[in-house]
Amino acid sequence: MAEVADPRSAPAGPARATVPRQPARTPAPGPDAAPGPAPAARGVPRWVWSLPPVVVLALVFLYPLALVVRQSFTPDNGGGAFDAYSTVFASTAFREALGTTVWLAVGATVGCLVLGFALALVIAFVPFPGARAVSRFIDVFLSFPSFLITLALLFIYGTVGMANGIWTDVLGVADGPFHFLATPWGVLLAEITYFTPFVMRPLLAAFSQLDTAQLEVASSLGAGPARIVRRVILPEALPALAAGGSLVLVMCLNEFGIVLFTGAKGVTTLPMLVYGKAILESDYPAACVVAVVNIVISVGLFGLYRVVSKRAGA
Repeated sequence: MAEVADPRSAPAGPARATVPRQPARTPAPGPDAAPGPAPAARGVPRWVWSLPPVVVLALVFLYPLALVVRQSFTPDNGGGAFDAYSTVFASTAFREALGTTVWLAVGATVGCLVLGFALALVIAFVPFPGARAVSRFIDVFLSFPSFLITLALLFIYGTVGMANGIWTDVLGVADGPFHFLATPWGVLLAEITYFTPFVMRPLLAAFSQLDTAQLEVASSLGAGPARIVRRVILPEALPALAAGGSLVLVMCLNEFGIVLFTGAKGVTTLPMLVYGKAILESDYPAACVVAVVNIVISVGLFGLYRVVSKRAGA
């Protein structure tokens, strides 16, 4: 059997010097290395950097809005704080303007939903030359001012527009039959014409994500176009319709240029009432009261729009 040497019996050799281990050096970054995050300034709290944008926002937007709200509670005759509100709410002009604003906004929203859904279906699912160009034009149309569309309608259907001119030239009469632009129906037509692309844009985005295999399967099972639209396409489009319709409703409630440019007599909306009270009558407390009501309605509907858009994934 081999003997195991005892390490304690080994001859003691020269002692080894213990060298302290040096920490590993980090290589210097090269010229192409991405710069790291800049160290935060010492002694400066983070909330200080948020002060400049907050101050600018307060001066540009919140302060004028606060002045409007304060003026609504400060009547010129020195009465009570709510005297202007009670006077405005009791006036027939305010109730009529509120009713006109609501029914125009709701009517325009319904018209935009129906027309926008039909046009988006054609562009997305009916192949025709120039479909892509039409889709791109919708994005450009969204940047047009509302009064420009109204002006175009006046050139066509106005009292001295093209339609009345052709009618009088062909029949030899003194006046044409097209005078509806100066009525509430003309305002409704102008709003539907202008705001329909705001419904089509989210619809086209939703249709682009629709699986075409579902349409092919439904067609192979004998479903007609109307049934495919009702059972396959419409359920997928409901979130986009809700988001687009909510946005159009908010924008129609605050529309001023279309009503002003059509020159519709007897059509007074809340923005037009603010204009009339402030500019024509110089009744600033009443104008501020109407503006506050309009703001409250708009903010509430905008909150609804944000909730619907979030659920729709917009």
